[in-house]
Amino acid sequence: MSMSNRAQRMAQHHLRNRADAQLNLIPLIDILSVMVAFLLVYSTEVEVIQNAKGIEIPQSIAQTAPKQSVVVMITRTDLFVQGEFITTIAAIRADRSPLVAPLRAALKRPLLVGKEMTERDLAQREITIMADKALPYEVLKRVMATCTDADYGRISLAVIQKEKPVTVGQFKPV
Repeated sequence: MSMSNRAQRMAQHHLRNRADAQLNLIPLIDILSVMVAFLLVYSTEVEVIQNAKGIEIPQSIAQTAPKQSVVVMITRTDLFVQGEFITTIAAIRADRSPLVAPLRAALKRPLLVGKEMTERDLAQREITIMADKALPYEVLKRVMATCTDADYGRISLAVIQKEKPVTVGQFKPV
């Protein structure tokens, strides 16, 4: 039994096109390698700190990046530790005591303190304060005093680095 002309043509067509049916992976590999290179370059420079939309961070010309630490975030209206709401700015200003009691209680929690620490370890513990630049200084001062009282020896203020840092001795007095 011989094949019809149409069946023969289809069989030849399938044989001819079988070689072209392989998936070309080279462009996909190129795209992936570019993406990996991009992510490696940019992930080394970026320090990710959760930022609320309500905070405008002040600028700085400091060159050193902050280390991993507990983050205290102060918006114009509220205070957070590691993203958890602690108290309002109005409550802090209404309370006349030098320390912010709800913040101290949150910082003293075993989860943040971790294992038993020596005096030296406590002095090395770091805390980063992200405060809105419009925040009154007296509130910031009391928050910093509370952090020190809760055994955080090193306090950093989160700032955005300015585009062109001023080099020492660039502007000489005339």
